[in-house]
Amino acid sequence: MLYEQLRAEIETALKRKICSPKDFDYLRERIYARLHVLVSRTTLMRIWGYLDEGVTPRVSTLDILSQFLGYESWDGYCKNSLLPKEQQSSPILNRRLSVTNTLSRGERLRLTWQPDRLCDVEYMGDLLFRVTASENTRLQPNDTFECSLIIEGEPLYLDNLRQGSRNPIAYVCGKKSGVFFEYLM
Repeated sequence: MLYEQLRAEIETALKRKICSPKDFDYLRERIYARLHVLVSRTTLMRIWGYLDEGVTPRVSTLDILSQFLGYESWDGYCKNSLLPKEQQSSPILNRRLSVTNTLSRGERLRLTWQPDRLCDVEYMGDLLFRVTASENTRLQPNDTFECSLIIEGEPLYLDNLRQGSRNPIAYVCGKKSGVFFEYLM
């Protein structure tokens, strides 16, 4: 059934099995961080079968879970699932952020990539970002760079990276495993 497939793909995307109340809280937080939408822990428990109440999930909830994976809607997820495997979209690769269409000046993102890299950035407008915090990466607070598109699970290409008085350079984050992003409050 497609519900089972959706659950499995979410667990794969999170690199975590969802099987305890703590896991449902984690999933709820991840959904909110990505989509700024709240889904109740109880609803998630029902969908995963942790609570056996025989309730069919609402399409609006399935839309949210599909959007979490990068699809437009539950309908889009279902249509993709009917395609032959070689033609199906990868849910992580579908999740993308077009900077000019999505972000407003002052919004912040957390970028992560392997191994254990973390970089918080603030959008300054006109495709320009400023690093506000970083861990285990060459990017440092107050560095600036330009970027127009972030595709989750793919390398992130930074243009005109400015670090102090050095000449601007191009820089790639997540070259091997790709970059993941979430919105910060």
